[in-house]
Amino acid sequence: MSAVSETYSYLGPAGTFTELALKQVEEAHGKPWRAVNNVGEALDDVVTGRSKAAVIAIENSIDGGVSATQDALATIPDLRITGEYLVPVGFVLVARPGTTLADVKTIAAHPVAYAQCRGWLDRNLPDHAHLPAGSNVQAATQLLETDAEGNNSSVADAAIAPPTIVDHHALDVLAEGIIDNDNSVTRFALVSRTKAIPEPTGADKTSLIAELPADAPGSLVELLEQFSTRGVNMSLLESRPIGDALGRHRFIIDLEGHITEERIADALLGLYRFTPRVIFLGSYPRADRQPADFDQRYADEVFVEARDWLRGLLSEEPETDS
Repeated sequence: MSAVSETYSYLGPAGTFTELALKQVEEAHGKPWRAVNNVGEALDDVVTGRSKAAVIAIENSIDGGVSATQDALATIPDLRITGEYLVPVGFVLVARPGTTLADVKTIAAHPVAYAQCRGWLDRNLPDHAHLPAGSNVQAATQLLETDAEGNNSSVADAAIAPPTIVDHHALDVLAEGIIDNDNSVTRFALVSRTKAIPEPTGADKTSLIAELPADAPGSLVELLEQFSTRGVNMSLLESRPIGDALGRHRFIIDLEGHITEERIADALLGLYRFTPRVIFLGSYPRADRQPADFDQRYADEVFVEARDWLRGLLSEEPETDS
């Protein structure tokens, strides 16, 4: 039997925002890291045992959920989120040494990065063309690619990349702070195959995916009522197509709270009774460490008191004043 891998996978190469997120994972310090090309490869590392866990982007404060991640978590069984990490997002425009802003006609960029910088680009380089890249760092490194004769072979003149790119590659910064919204933050998840649920901290999040049991009027409302009637707030609710027919969607949901809390557990029981097509992705500490604010009518002791009251009715014991 082979030893359990201690490797952590992340979207590479070195210098990506995903690597910055992985640097926040305390248990990964001093362990080997493996750079991969996409979310699918990162999760395949986890499933096959090549890696103990993987850090993947799951949500951006501007663009919303990362569809590739959401679809993978919905279709690859037995994956669990055990932690989340936040990374502020910023971009610079880089080019080969000697390039000026006036020389730039084609810009290599990851599609998400390009969308977040589109306003700046339209104002400063209105005639530019976009060359999609697999990652923010890949967009920059292709600028340094050469052919057999040693001549530059990239069709891009510049690239959108993280500010840390110049720490790893010999590129010039043509412009800084080109992102259109300075409040952009990407949320990353640590994903593994462990069944162990992190202990509650009082500032936790629970993630799951659910499908409606039938395409009928009021079905979505009934799904949402499983949370509202128990005082559970959702920090994320997004739909993704299931893919088997038009109009069929699954819902990606983040709840404020931990599965060991009575209100969360009761909501999950109600959700499962409503639709057994539920994927529990995990309960884990919130990255911002902010405790959930909820009506104390849904505190743990209220659920316990209600069960004791019902137990008393069933046992025919006399009621006592509380």
